[in-house]
Amino acid sequence: MEELIEYLKVNWFANSYARMITAVVILVLTVAVKMLFVRIFNRFVRRNTDELRNNPTGYSFLKHAISALIYVLGISLAIYVVPSFRTLAQSMLAGAGILALAISFASQQALSNIVSGLFIIMFKPFRVGDRIQINDQLTGIVEDITLRHTVIRNFENRRIIIPNSIISQESLINSDIVEEKTCKIFELGIGYSADIDLAKRIIREEAEKHPFFIDNRTPEQIEAGEDAVTIRVVSWGDFSVNLRIYVWAENALNAFVISCDLMETLKKRFDAEGVEIPFPYQNVIHHNKKD
Repeated sequence: MEELIEYLKVNWFANSYARMITAVVILVLTVAVKMLFVRIFNRFVRRNTDELRNNPTGYSFLKHAISALIYVLGISLAIYVVPSFRTLAQSMLAGAGILALAISFASQQALSNIVSGLFIIMFKPFRVGDRIQINDQLTGIVEDITLRHTVIRNFENRRIIIPNSIISQESLINSDIVEEKTCKIFELGIGYSADIDLAKRIIREEAEKHPFFIDNRTPEQIEAGEDAVTIRVVSWGDFSVNLRIYVWAENALNAFVISCDLMETLKKRFDAEGVEIPFPYQNVIHHNKKD
């Protein structure tokens, strides 16, 4: 009888030890499978995504979803292999009603983020690689869309992490949706004594010779003789006649660059050709009091 008890103890310990090792191996294999899947998936996306026709947004979200599924299956299998873990898990689920209720409340936000992420993928208000602006405060490039959040890289190379449920409720400007062509609008002032026609000619010449400039006129507008660069006199200021200039570029980044370059080249051309760029000034009158 004692020998039987000892045999059972040894075999029970051996089986438990083997099951624990199996569970650890399953967890290690789960991590390895996930890493291998991500590597193969990224290679597939790089080979099959044409940036002119497709975008990696859906691929990125699918990658995160499948990675999460691999982890869930691996951890579940590891728990199932060890009977003591199964019993512990069943006991925790059966006796933790309050904890389950708390978890359910806490998971509402996580579920909301997942659902919002799915809506972003389905309706595509923005995609990976799009330049977006949120509430006139945050501007950057969409770098990734995960199950929980969206990653935006701003122009200081910082990453902003925004939960999907929040960003899906925000009003945003997408500079790349439908088409990337952008009309850059900026204003500058010339002096009241300056020749407006000369100033307009200089602006058009400098804009049209910029490498990022595109002619957005329709054939009808070209036939009608409309200018490629639209310039309007929008107001008379205290010190200047204010001109508004409309310049087209292939995308928002090029439009920003062309506006910056024009500010520099126009200053040089205006100085060289005598077009006054005014600045505020004041008349000071000094009264001498007689003793």
